[in-house]
Amino acid sequence: MGMMQIILTQDVDNLGRAGELVAVRPGYGRNYLIPRGLALAATRGNIAELEHHKRTIAREKAKLEAKQRKMVGQLKDVSVAIARKKGHDGRLFGSVGARDIAEALGAQNIEIDRKLIKLDEPLRAEGSFQVTIRFSADISTDIKVNIIGI
Repeated sequence: MGMMQIILTQDVDNLGRAGELVAVRPGYGRNYLIPRGLALAATRGNIAELEHHKRTIAREKAKLEAKQRKMVGQLKDVSVAIARKKGHDGRLFGSVGARDIAEALGAQNIEIDRKLIKLDEPLRAEGSFQVTIRFSADISTDIKVNIIGI
C-alpha cells in the first residue's frame, strides 16, 4: 500500500510542523489527521493554496506562541499545595495526578489543560516536587507542587 501526501495545518508530534507537505499512510491521513483538522489532502488546489495557508498558519502560530509565553510568565513563581489523607505508616491514600494539579491551578485562576502537565507517574509521596508544564516542543516551564499529608 502506498503513502498519501498531506499538508499539515497544525504541528503534529513525530510527524512535522504546520505548513509542511508530508507522506503518511492513507488510513492515518483519512481517519485521524484530516477529520481532526490537523491536515488537508494534498490535492493540486490545496498545494496551490499552501503558500496562503503558510502565512495564515504563521499568524496563528505567532498568536498561540505569544499566549503560551505569557502563560509561562504567569507560571514562573507559581506553587500549588495539595492535601491528601495519609495512613498511620505515613503513606498517602491514593496519588496526585495531572488532573489534581490542573484543579489546584484552577483554584488559583490559572486554567491549564491537564494534558499539558507532564508526569512520568502519579505522585504518591508527601513532599515538594517539580512538575513540568509543556506547551509545545520549545515552550515549557516547571511549577512546584507541594503534597501535604493530613
